[in-house]
Amino acid sequence: MSDSDFEPSGNAEWGIATKGVRAGTHRTEEGEHSSAIYMTSSFVFDSAEACAARFAGDEPGNIYARFTNPTVDAFNKRLAALEGGECSVSTGSGMAAILATCLATLSAGDHIVASHTLFGSTIGLFNNYLAKLGISTSYVAPDNVDAWRTAVTPATKMFFVETPSNPLTEIVDMAALGQLAEDHGAWLVVDNCFCTPALQRPLEQGAHIVTHSATKYIDGQGRALGGAVVGDADVVGDQVFRFLRTCGPSMSPFNAWIFYKALETLDVRMQAHCRAAMTLAEWLEDQPGIAKVYYPGLVSHSQHELAKRQQPGGFGGIVSFDLAGGREAAFALINATEMLSITANLGDTRTTIVHPASTTHSRISPA
Repeated sequence: MSDSDFEPSGNAEWGIATKGVRAGTHRTEEGEHSSAIYMTSSFVFDSAEACAARFAGDEPGNIYARFTNPTVDAFNKRLAALEGGECSVSTGSGMAAILATCLATLSAGDHIVASHTLFGSTIGLFNNYLAKLGISTSYVAPDNVDAWRTAVTPATKMFFVETPSNPLTEIVDMAALGQLAEDHGAWLVVDNCFCTPALQRPLEQGAHIVTHSATKYIDGQGRALGGAVVGDADVVGDQVFRFLRTCGPSMSPFNAWIFYKALETLDVRMQAHCRAAMTLAEWLEDQPGIAKVYYPGLVSHSQHELAKRQQPGGFGGIVSFDLAGGREAAFALINATEMLSITANLGDTRTTIVHPASTTHSRISPA
């Protein structure tokens, strides 16, 4: 079989590594081996009739790069194949992906139940902006299914989680929450930024929608901003896509090409992250002055068995730890590092270090 014969969505028998390299291949008549970048804002039509037919949806094809572009489409198809979704819609950032998901599916009066361990900007979006639109949010412990059940109201339309959480790597039982969401007519949305589909595939474990910050591990080199929403053809392919088409939080073709190419090495990179993180976590547990280490791969992690079940690809590249001396000791350690990059980004080839309580999570109550 030649490259030109490959199905855009990949073959169901392919493994993650192969899908990352082959799925979503868009070959032109030039026969290029590495996919081209379509750096264009618009597309031309053969006739006025063809233009009208495409705008009406009677004929397939590109119209305007805010919502149709071959490079962006190739990235969407490849990511959807990796996650096991029917389709993907990509956005200009990870937060834009969450915003698009919420505004496309929720209305005034709807209610979200969310993990209280969400990324600070996600909590800010829910509390400061969705609340203005009449969409309310209740926060519960990620690992307490009874608390989720208690928080549900007749208006609940969405459960929103990160698993593992940032930064304490708390694990959500996706099968249990997915069933609870189904029982109450709600969607379970999982932010899969920390694991990527190389390590876990939430759609196979009960989730209805997956969001990504492609900026992190999908890129893997800290080069570009982007996000994505993955799911079925109805909710994501129709509702989220129509929001993108109208409101325009779009991904650029150049960034889409970066992410598309980066997926070719995602599996290899994530396995390397997992090995390095496990080595570091085990070493930290033996160091004086370390009060606690948070890493799902450690047997000491309270949800180690659940992580093993939900993350068959590995335990991830994030290690967090408490220092006995608190903030002062944390700052001293960070300032004493010689090679690590002090930055709030993650998923890079370069090891990074940050104090979340004074940076990314500074606007969140300790409770």
